[in-house]
Amino acid sequence: MSNFKDLGIHQELIQALDELHINTPTVIQTQAIPVLLKDKTDFIGQAQTGTGKTAAFGLPLLQLVNPEQKSIQAIIICPTRELGQQIAKQLFKFTKYVSKKIFVEAVYGGEKIDIQIGRLKRPTQILVATPGRLIDLLERKAVDLKEVKTIILDEADEMLSMGFKPDIDKILSHTAQIDRNIWLFSATIPSAIKQIISDYMADDAYKIEVDHKDVMNTAIKHQYVICDIKDKPNLLQSFIKNNDDKRGIVFCKTKAGAQTLAKQLLAKNLKVESIHGDLGQRDREKVMRAFKSERLQVLIATDISARGIDVSNLSYVIHYQLPEQLEYFTHRSGRTARAGNKGLSLAFVAPSELEKITALEKELNIYFEKISI
Repeated sequence: MSNFKDLGIHQELIQALDELHINTPTVIQTQAIPVLLKDKTDFIGQAQTGTGKTAAFGLPLLQLVNPEQKSIQAIIICPTRELGQQIAKQLFKFTKYVSKKIFVEAVYGGEKIDIQIGRLKRPTQILVATPGRLIDLLERKAVDLKEVKTIILDEADEMLSMGFKPDIDKILSHTAQIDRNIWLFSATIPSAIKQIISDYMADDAYKIEVDHKDVMNTAIKHQYVICDIKDKPNLLQSFIKNNDDKRGIVFCKTKAGAQTLAKQLLAKNLKVESIHGDLGQRDREKVMRAFKSERLQVLIATDISARGIDVSNLSYVIHYQLPEQLEYFTHRSGRTARAGNKGLSLAFVAPSELEKITALEKELNIYFEKISI
Protein backbone atom coordinates (compact mmCIF):
# COMPACT_ATOMS: atom_id res chain seq x y z
CA MET A 1 0.00 0.00 0.00
CA SER A 2 1.47 3.38 -1.01
CA ASN A 3 1.59 6.45 1.22
CA PHE A 4 1.42 10.15 0.37
CA LYS A 5 5.19 10.55 0.51
CA ASP A 6 5.61 7.78 -2.08
CA LEU A 7 3.07 9.57 -4.29
CA GLY A 8 5.24 12.70 -4.26
CA ILE A 9 3.41 14.87 -1.74
CA HIS A 10 5.56 17.33 0.22
CA GLN A 11 6.12 16.78 3.94
CA GLU A 12 4.43 20.05 4.98
CA LEU A 13 1.22 18.90 3.30
CA ILE A 14 1.56 15.41 4.79
CA GLN A 15 1.83 16.98 8.25
CA ALA A 16 -1.60 18.58 7.73
CA LEU A 17 -3.01 15.32 6.35
CA ASP A 18 -1.81 13.45 9.46
CA GLU A 19 -3.60 15.98 11.64
CA LEU A 20 -6.79 15.42 9.61
CA HIS A 21 -6.38 11.61 10.03
CA ILE A 22 -5.86 11.21 6.28
CA ASN A 23 -3.07 8.67 6.35
CA THR A 24 -3.69 6.10 3.60
CA PRO A 25 -4.36 7.27 0.03
CA THR A 26 -7.62 6.14 -1.58
CA VAL A 27 -7.67 4.41 -4.96
CA ILE A 28 -8.23 7.60 -6.94
CA GLN A 29 -5.57 9.46 -4.96
CA THR A 30 -3.04 6.69 -5.59
CA GLN A 31 -3.77 6.73 -9.33
CA ALA A 32 -4.26 10.45 -9.91
CA ILE A 33 -1.69 12.26 -7.76
CA PRO A 34 1.51 10.99 -9.48
CA VAL A 35 0.06 11.77 -12.92
CA LEU A 36 -1.12 15.26 -12.00
CA LEU A 37 2.17 16.09 -10.29
CA LYS A 38 4.47 14.92 -13.07
CA ASP A 39 2.62 15.29 -16.35
CA LYS A 40 1.23 18.50 -17.80
CA THR A 41 -1.86 16.79 -19.13
CA ASP A 42 -5.61 16.93 -19.49
CA PHE A 43 -7.09 14.43 -17.07
CA ILE A 44 -10.38 12.53 -16.71
CA GLY A 45 -11.16 10.90 -13.38
CA GLN A 46 -14.34 8.83 -13.27
CA ALA A 47 -15.16 8.33 -9.60
CA GLN A 48 -18.09 8.62 -7.22
CA THR A 49 -18.49 11.15 -4.44
CA GLY A 50 -16.78 9.83 -1.32
CA THR A 51 -13.65 8.53 -3.05
CA GLY A 52 -11.37 11.35 -1.90
CA LYS A 53 -11.46 13.44 -5.06
CA THR A 54 -10.76 16.76 -3.33
CA ALA A 55 -7.38 15.53 -2.10
CA ALA A 56 -6.75 13.75 -5.43
CA PHE A 57 -6.79 17.04 -7.31
CA GLY A 58 -6.20 19.44 -4.40
CA LEU A 59 -2.83 18.16 -3.21
CA PRO A 60 -1.16 18.21 -6.67
CA LEU A 61 -2.71 21.60 -7.35
CA LEU A 62 -1.29 23.09 -4.14
CA GLN A 63 2.19 21.86 -5.10
CA LEU A 64 1.95 23.16 -8.66
CA VAL A 65 0.74 26.66 -7.75
CA ASN A 66 3.40 29.35 -7.42
CA PRO A 67 2.81 31.20 -4.11
CA GLU A 68 5.00 34.11 -5.28
CA GLN A 69 2.61 34.83 -8.15
CA LYS A 70 -0.42 36.72 -6.83
CA SER A 71 -2.77 36.12 -9.77
CA ILE A 72 -5.34 33.31 -10.20
CA GLN A 73 -3.54 30.20 -11.45
CA ALA A 74 -6.29 27.61 -11.07
CA ILE A 75 -10.09 27.50 -11.13
CA ILE A 76 -12.13 24.74 -9.50
CA ILE A 77 -15.69 24.73 -10.86
CA CYS A 78 -18.33 22.79 -8.91
CA PRO A 79 -22.14 22.52 -8.89
CA THR A 80 -23.16 24.00 -5.52
CA ARG A 81 -22.10 26.68 -3.08
CA GLU A 82 -21.84 24.09 -0.29
CA LEU A 83 -19.41 21.97 -2.26
CA GLY A 84 -17.46 25.09 -3.21
CA GLN A 85 -17.22 26.15 0.44
CA GLN A 86 -16.17 22.62 1.44
CA ILE A 87 -13.43 22.43 -1.21
CA ALA A 88 -12.04 25.84 -0.23
CA LYS A 89 -12.11 24.87 3.45
CA GLN A 90 -10.36 21.56 2.74
CA LEU A 91 -7.60 23.21 0.70
CA PHE A 92 -7.11 25.74 3.49
CA LYS A 93 -6.69 22.90 6.00
CA PHE A 94 -4.16 21.15 3.73
CA THR A 95 -1.96 24.28 3.73
CA LYS A 96 -1.79 24.69 7.51
CA TYR A 97 1.96 23.97 7.65
CA VAL A 98 2.94 25.35 4.24
CA SER A 99 5.65 28.00 4.70
CA LYS A 100 4.55 30.21 1.79
CA LYS A 101 0.81 30.63 1.98
CA ILE A 102 -1.46 29.85 -0.97
CA PHE A 103 -4.69 31.83 -1.01
CA VAL A 104 -7.99 30.20 -1.98
CA GLU A 105 -11.23 32.11 -2.54
CA ALA A 106 -14.72 30.66 -3.05
CA VAL A 107 -17.41 32.50 -5.06
CA TYR A 108 -21.00 31.39 -5.50
CA GLY A 109 -24.57 32.61 -5.81
CA GLY A 110 -26.52 33.54 -2.70
CA GLU A 111 -23.93 36.05 -1.49
CA LYS A 112 -23.69 39.66 -2.69
CA ILE A 113 -21.37 39.77 -5.68
CA ASP A 114 -19.84 43.09 -4.58
CA ILE A 115 -18.55 41.43 -1.40
CA GLN A 116 -16.90 38.71 -3.47
CA ILE A 117 -15.42 41.24 -5.90
CA GLY A 118 -13.89 43.01 -2.92
CA ARG A 119 -12.31 39.80 -1.65
CA LEU A 120 -10.90 39.00 -5.10
CA LYS A 121 -8.87 42.20 -5.02
CA ARG A 122 -6.63 40.43 -2.52
CA PRO A 123 -3.99 37.96 -3.79
CA THR A 124 -5.82 34.80 -4.90
CA GLN A 125 -4.06 31.83 -6.48
CA ILE A 126 -6.93 29.32 -6.52
CA LEU A 127 -10.53 30.30 -7.26
CA VAL A 128 -13.35 27.88 -6.38
CA ALA A 129 -16.57 28.85 -8.18
CA THR A 130 -20.03 27.78 -9.17
CA PRO A 131 -20.54 28.21 -12.95
CA GLY A 132 -23.17 30.97 -12.84
CA ARG A 133 -21.28 33.18 -10.41
CA LEU A 134 -18.03 32.79 -12.37
CA ILE A 135 -19.84 33.92 -15.53
CA ASP A 136 -21.21 36.95 -13.64
CA LEU A 137 -17.71 37.88 -12.48
CA LEU A 138 -16.26 37.44 -15.97
CA GLU A 139 -18.96 39.66 -17.48
CA ARG A 140 -18.14 42.35 -14.91
CA LYS A 141 -14.43 41.92 -15.70
CA ALA A 142 -13.91 41.28 -11.98
CA VAL A 143 -11.64 38.26 -12.51
CA ASP A 144 -8.59 37.93 -14.70
CA LEU A 145 -7.97 34.39 -15.97
CA LYS A 146 -4.94 35.11 -18.18
CA GLU A 147 -2.55 33.32 -15.82
CA VAL A 148 -4.75 30.25 -15.27
CA LYS A 149 -2.84 26.99 -15.82
CA THR A 150 -5.42 24.50 -14.54
CA ILE A 151 -9.22 24.28 -14.73
CA ILE A 152 -10.87 21.58 -12.62
CA LEU A 153 -14.44 20.49 -13.28
CA ASP A 154 -15.62 18.69 -10.13
CA GLU A 155 -18.81 16.60 -10.24
CA ALA A 156 -19.14 17.49 -13.92
CA ASP A 157 -22.16 15.27 -14.56
CA GLU A 158 -23.96 16.90 -11.63
CA MET A 159 -23.31 20.35 -13.10
CA LEU A 160 -24.75 19.27 -16.42
CA SER A 161 -27.83 17.70 -14.81
CA MET A 162 -28.42 21.06 -13.08
CA GLY A 163 -28.39 22.88 -16.44
CA PHE A 164 -24.91 24.42 -16.33
CA LYS A 165 -23.71 23.11 -19.72
CA PRO A 166 -23.97 26.55 -21.46
CA ASP A 167 -22.04 28.20 -18.61
CA ILE A 168 -19.30 25.56 -18.72
CA ASP A 169 -19.04 25.93 -22.49
CA LYS A 170 -18.71 29.70 -22.08
CA ILE A 171 -16.01 29.39 -19.40
CA LEU A 172 -13.99 26.82 -21.34
CA SER A 173 -14.33 28.84 -24.57
CA HIS A 174 -13.24 31.98 -22.71
CA THR A 175 -10.03 30.24 -21.61
CA ALA A 176 -9.42 28.36 -24.87
CA GLN A 177 -6.53 30.67 -25.88
CA ILE A 178 -4.73 30.10 -22.58
CA ASP A 179 -2.16 27.33 -22.25
CA ARG A 180 -4.15 25.46 -19.59
CA ASN A 181 -4.98 21.89 -18.64
CA ILE A 182 -8.44 20.62 -17.78
CA TRP A 183 -8.92 18.06 -15.00
CA LEU A 184 -12.44 16.63 -15.18
CA PHE A 185 -13.95 14.55 -12.38
CA SER A 186 -17.33 12.90 -12.86
CA ALA A 187 -19.22 9.93 -11.45
CA THR A 188 -20.60 9.10 -14.88
CA ILE A 189 -19.60 9.98 -18.45
CA PRO A 190 -22.89 10.68 -20.30
CA SER A 191 -22.97 12.02 -23.86
CA ALA A 192 -22.86 15.67 -22.74
CA ILE A 193 -19.64 15.01 -20.81
CA LYS A 194 -18.20 13.21 -23.83
CA GLN A 195 -19.00 16.34 -25.83
CA ILE A 196 -17.05 18.53 -23.40
CA ILE A 197 -14.12 16.10 -23.54
CA SER A 198 -14.22 16.13 -27.34
CA ASP A 199 -14.58 19.92 -27.66
CA TYR A 200 -12.12 21.16 -25.04
CA MET A 201 -9.72 18.41 -23.98
CA ALA A 202 -6.71 16.82 -25.67
CA ASP A 203 -7.18 13.53 -27.51
CA ASP A 204 -4.53 11.93 -25.30
CA ALA A 205 -6.12 13.05 -22.01
CA TYR A 206 -5.14 10.67 -19.21
CA LYS A 207 -8.16 8.73 -17.91
CA ILE A 208 -8.69 6.64 -14.79
CA GLU A 209 -11.85 4.96 -13.52
CA VAL A 210 -12.50 3.91 -9.93
CA ASP A 211 -14.70 0.86 -9.63
CA HIS A 212 -17.86 1.14 -7.53
CA LYS A 213 -16.52 -1.67 -5.35
CA ASP A 214 -13.53 0.46 -4.33
CA VAL A 215 -15.69 3.30 -3.07
CA MET A 216 -17.66 2.23 -0.02
CA ASN A 217 -16.35 2.94 3.46
CA THR A 218 -16.00 -0.35 5.35
CA ALA A 219 -16.76 1.43 8.65
CA ILE A 220 -20.39 1.85 7.52
CA LYS A 221 -22.88 -0.83 8.55
CA HIS A 222 -25.67 -1.24 5.99
CA GLN A 223 -29.15 -2.27 7.12
CA TYR A 224 -32.66 -2.20 5.70
CA VAL A 225 -36.16 -2.45 7.11
CA ILE A 226 -39.19 -3.52 5.05
CA CYS A 227 -42.20 -1.24 5.46
CA ASP A 228 -45.22 0.10 3.61
CA ILE A 229 -45.10 3.76 2.58
CA LYS A 230 -47.89 4.71 5.03
CA ASP A 231 -45.90 3.26 7.94
CA LYS A 232 -42.68 5.13 7.21
CA PRO A 233 -43.34 8.31 9.29
CA ASN A 234 -44.13 6.38 12.48
CA LEU A 235 -41.23 4.01 11.90
CA LEU A 236 -38.82 6.93 11.44
CA GLN A 237 -40.21 8.62 14.54
CA SER A 238 -39.56 5.45 16.56
CA PHE A 239 -36.02 5.17 15.23
CA ILE A 240 -35.18 8.79 16.07
CA LYS A 241 -36.61 8.50 19.59
CA ASN A 242 -34.78 5.22 20.19
CA ASN A 243 -31.55 6.96 19.16
CA ASP A 244 -32.15 10.29 20.86
CA ASP A 245 -28.48 10.55 21.85
CA LYS A 246 -27.38 10.31 18.21
CA ARG A 247 -27.59 12.58 15.17
CA GLY A 248 -28.07 11.86 11.50
CA ILE A 249 -29.41 12.84 8.09
CA VAL A 250 -32.63 11.54 6.53
CA PHE A 251 -32.69 11.58 2.72
CA CYS A 252 -35.79 12.10 0.57
CA LYS A 253 -35.94 12.13 -3.23
CA THR A 254 -38.00 15.34 -3.61
CA LYS A 255 -38.28 18.82 -2.11
CA ALA A 256 -41.96 18.25 -1.35
CA GLY A 257 -41.16 14.95 0.39
CA ALA A 258 -38.51 16.59 2.58
CA GLN A 259 -40.82 19.46 3.54
CA THR A 260 -43.74 17.16 4.35
CA LEU A 261 -41.63 14.79 6.43
CA ALA A 262 -40.13 17.68 8.41
CA LYS A 263 -43.60 18.97 9.26
CA GLN A 264 -44.72 15.50 10.37
CA LEU A 265 -41.72 15.07 12.67
CA LEU A 266 -41.87 18.62 14.04
CA ALA A 267 -45.49 17.91 15.00
CA LYS A 268 -44.11 15.07 17.16
CA ASN A 269 -41.78 17.56 18.93
CA LEU A 270 -38.63 16.15 17.36
CA LYS A 271 -35.64 18.45 16.76
CA VAL A 272 -35.57 18.34 12.97
CA GLU A 273 -35.37 20.75 10.04
CA SER A 274 -35.19 20.25 6.28
CA ILE A 275 -32.98 21.69 3.56
CA HIS A 276 -34.03 21.68 -0.08
CA GLY A 277 -33.83 23.72 -3.27
CA ASP A 278 -36.62 26.15 -2.32
CA LEU A 279 -34.83 27.28 0.83
CA GLY A 280 -33.13 30.68 0.59
CA GLN A 281 -29.43 31.01 1.37
CA ARG A 282 -30.00 32.79 4.69
CA ASP A 283 -32.53 30.19 5.89
CA ARG A 284 -30.31 27.36 4.70
CA GLU A 285 -27.30 28.72 6.59
CA LYS A 286 -29.48 29.15 9.69
CA VAL A 287 -30.54 25.47 9.52
CA MET A 288 -26.96 24.30 8.95
CA ARG A 289 -25.66 26.36 11.89
CA ALA A 290 -28.30 24.78 14.12
CA PHE A 291 -27.40 21.30 12.91
CA LYS A 292 -23.63 21.76 13.27
CA SER A 293 -24.04 23.22 16.76
CA GLU A 294 -26.16 20.15 17.68
CA ARG A 295 -29.33 22.14 18.40
CA LEU A 296 -30.97 19.86 15.80
CA GLN A 297 -30.91 16.10 16.10
CA VAL A 298 -31.87 15.28 12.52
CA LEU A 299 -31.48 17.01 9.17
CA ILE A 300 -33.87 16.05 6.37
CA ALA A 301 -32.35 16.64 2.96
CA THR A 302 -32.67 16.02 -0.76
CA ASP A 303 -29.71 14.63 -2.69
CA ILE A 304 -28.89 17.91 -4.45
CA SER A 305 -29.29 20.06 -1.33
CA ALA A 306 -26.89 17.80 0.60
CA ARG A 307 -24.01 18.31 -1.82
CA GLY A 308 -21.03 19.62 0.07
CA ILE A 309 -22.45 19.04 3.56
CA ASP A 310 -19.59 18.18 5.90
CA VAL A 311 -20.76 17.62 9.48
CA SER A 312 -18.68 15.61 11.91
CA ASN A 313 -19.89 12.89 14.28
CA LEU A 314 -23.03 11.80 12.43
CA SER A 315 -24.09 8.38 13.68
CA TYR A 316 -26.46 7.43 10.90
CA VAL A 317 -27.89 8.13 7.48
CA ILE A 318 -31.42 7.05 6.63
CA HIS A 319 -32.59 6.46 3.07
CA TYR A 320 -36.25 7.33 3.68
CA GLN A 321 -36.63 6.83 -0.06
CA LEU A 322 -34.02 4.91 -2.04
CA PRO A 323 -32.26 7.10 -4.61
CA GLU A 324 -32.59 6.54 -8.34
CA GLN A 325 -28.85 6.70 -8.96
CA LEU A 326 -26.14 4.47 -7.53
CA GLU A 327 -23.75 7.34 -6.85
CA TYR A 328 -26.40 9.08 -4.74
CA PHE A 329 -26.48 6.06 -2.41
CA THR A 330 -22.70 6.26 -2.04
CA HIS A 331 -22.83 10.01 -1.49
CA ARG A 332 -25.58 9.72 1.13
CA SER A 333 -23.92 6.90 3.06
CA GLY A 334 -20.61 8.76 3.04
CA ARG A 335 -22.03 11.46 5.33
CA THR A 336 -21.48 9.08 8.26
CA ALA A 337 -18.44 7.06 9.46
CA ARG A 338 -15.96 9.89 8.96
CA ALA A 339 -12.55 10.47 10.54
CA GLY A 340 -12.20 6.91 11.79
CA ASN A 341 -15.70 6.64 13.31
CA LYS A 342 -18.27 3.94 12.59
CA GLY A 343 -21.70 4.69 11.17
CA LEU A 344 -25.03 3.23 10.07
CA SER A 345 -26.70 3.48 6.68
CA LEU A 346 -30.34 2.39 7.02
CA ALA A 347 -32.75 2.01 4.09
CA PHE A 348 -36.55 2.07 4.40
CA VAL A 349 -37.64 -0.35 1.70
CA ALA A 350 -41.08 -1.16 0.31
CA PRO A 351 -41.64 -4.87 -0.47
CA SER A 352 -41.51 -4.05 -4.18
CA GLU A 353 -38.03 -2.51 -3.79
CA LEU A 354 -36.18 -5.54 -2.42
CA GLU A 355 -34.52 -6.15 -5.77
CA LYS A 356 -32.88 -2.72 -5.44
CA ILE A 357 -31.17 -3.86 -2.25
CA THR A 358 -29.84 -6.92 -4.07
CA ALA A 359 -28.59 -4.70 -6.89
CA LEU A 360 -26.81 -2.35 -4.47
CA GLU A 361 -25.14 -5.29 -2.72
CA LYS A 362 -23.87 -6.60 -6.03
CA GLU A 363 -22.76 -3.27 -7.50
CA LEU A 364 -21.08 -1.88 -4.38
CA ASN A 365 -19.84 -5.15 -2.91
CA ILE A 366 -21.59 -4.52 0.41
CA TYR A 367 -23.88 -6.57 2.65
CA PHE A 368 -27.26 -5.40 3.93
CA GLU A 369 -28.60 -6.74 7.22
CA LYS A 370 -32.39 -6.98 7.46
CA ILE A 371 -33.69 -5.53 10.74
CA SER A 372 -36.98 -4.55 12.38
CA ILE A 373 -37.68 -1.37 14.34
